[in-house]
Amino acid sequence: MKTLYLLRHAKSSWKDKSLLDIERPLNKRGRKAAETIGKFFKKKRIIPDLVLCSTAVRARETTEIVMETAGRSPEIHFEERIYEAGPEQLLEVVRQIDKARKRVLLVGHNPGLEEFLELLTATVKTMPTGTLSKIVLKTTNWASAGDVNGTLEWIRKPKQLKKDLK
Repeated sequence: MKTLYLLRHAKSSWKDKSLLDIERPLNKRGRKAAETIGKFFKKKRIIPDLVLCSTAVRARETTEIVMETAGRSPEIHFEERIYEAGPEQLLEVVRQIDKARKRVLLVGHNPGLEEFLELLTATVKTMPTGTLSKIVLKTTNWASAGDVNGTLEWIRKPKQLKKDLK
């Protein structure tokens, strides 16, 4: 069995209109949401073997804050293919994960993440910024992801994560 966590980056800032989309940082609300996600990781003892993160600034900042707050230091790969990726491209990235990895966190963007969630689990869910989901794949090899039906164990939006911490 493999566990894949999908995390949509936290809320980004549109303050500086001169920045390219890939350069937009988190805003204050996004940083707070990323801290909440990190606290959730810590409380639920979520320890990824690997983090695959978009190269967008907002995704990188989300990842860094989540891992720092959670007290985790997994191997992190910043992957250009995740930025603006559709579900098939995300599937390609996941299928290349080393078989030895059991729990992987993928940090990315919409609409690709929502479509990828549907591709893996046949479940349609919205993933606003800061949403975290857990998918279990009944396989021993990431290369067969998408060939087997994944199970959506849970999906949590930032407000739900705050409630889970109480």
